[in-house]
Amino acid sequence: MDPPNTDNTTGAKMWMDHAKTLRLHTGNLVNRSRLKKKCPGSPSEELQDCIQATLRDWFSTTKPSSENFTDTLDCSIPQPTDAITPEEREEVKVSVKLFLCESLQSSIRDAVEMACQTLAVSQLDSVIIAPPGPLEGDGQTLAHLQPAWEELETLVTSQRIAAIGTSDLDKDLLEQLYNWSKVKPSSNQVNLASCCVMPPDLTAFAKEFDIQLLTHSDPKELMSAATFKEALKEGTQDLNIADWRLEWVLRYSIIVKSRGIIKSKGYLVSARKASP
Repeated sequence: MDPPNTDNTTGAKMWMDHAKTLRLHTGNLVNRSRLKKKCPGSPSEELQDCIQATLRDWFSTTKPSSENFTDTLDCSIPQPTDAITPEEREEVKVSVKLFLCESLQSSIRDAVEMACQTLAVSQLDSVIIAPPGPLEGDGQTLAHLQPAWEELETLVTSQRIAAIGTSDLDKDLLEQLYNWSKVKPSSNQVNLASCCVMPPDLTAFAKEFDIQLLTHSDPKELMSAATFKEALKEGTQDLNIADWRLEWVLRYSIIVKSRGIIKSKGYLVSARKASP
């Protein structure tokens, strides 16, 4: 590994000290040769590796200047983006899963807008929401889901999203959400680590109301606060990152409809510095 550039490290520290928001785009993981050298054991490990690698690349190649200090630090790796051309838009499907670390409706709007801008599209084909888990000892309830779902409905109305879905809802909670909501869930993800076979009551309800049941292997908490800080520390060469907290993580996949293959996949990440 090349020795750190002292000028860049000093500038990076000043950037991190000045910024209040950190936005990170990992780029297309399908093309990142570095990640092909090892196979991450889990989605959490993949995300941690991506954050470290993206920050490391960005800080090592970006020339610091006091003239471009901003409140928002946009970090992306120096490679062609995943922008979708107008000619290919009808040929691909943009699928997103949004992991919220805080119960803020503004986070949903920010994440969707960043995804649309990054991928150069006016609308995401599907968004699955993974809201922050309930407090210790509490079960997930409809009241817990409603604020996030209302924001998703607004984005469907404004045509930023075509279809919205849920994650890890049992039959009773999915039915409550379906009956309450204006825009009905089009899908529900089920974690097969905790459920090797789809529950019959969930399968029957989903079939009756045309809700697609999907499977996933994401942990309940995609990235803990401690793991995020560890990734920041590694990626920024041990800069002071104690005040940064993760807001949301968006994982996107661009799928070629006719072939069913993933053309590109990546993460968008947002973190905010805690107020003093």
